[in-house]
Amino acid sequence: MSLRSLPLMVFAFIFYNAVVLLGLTGDSGTAEGILRTEIFSLPSFRGGDSAVSWSFNWGDLILLVTMLLLFVEILKATYTSTASLLDHGLSMLIFIACLVEFLMVDAAFTSVFFLIMIATLIDVIAGYTIGIRVARRDIGFGGMGH
Repeated sequence: MSLRSLPLMVFAFIFYNAVVLLGLTGDSGTAEGILRTEIFSLPSFRGGDSAVSWSFNWGDLILLVTMLLLFVEILKATYTSTASLLDHGLSMLIFIACLVEFLMVDAAFTSVFFLIMIATLIDVIAGYTIGIRVARRDIGFGGMGH
């Protein structure tokens, strides 16, 4: 098994579980409380009378990492090889694991984890869809003019 056949979405799954289930943020509260724990904040550059700031929390970081990993996974789906077939199959297993955890684990019953689960579903659907389209183009199915 090559490293290329490893679905990167597993890192988003692990990252969420490390932060929320293991409590890596130091906050021992609820999952929602941990996800809302602020990492940093920036003041508004507009100035004005009110002190408006933008805060970046653990849930935001997890979703940012998930979106970046999904982008790379979609790029990986454009390659056809035996490693990509294994990647698609493992991506399906990660989606199933996310679905089961979302339904069975209270700490995973959050909007952040739901969006991770949807990202894994998009990875599965995009992987198979793009893989079929690329294979069809490579083999020359579909007749002339397509």
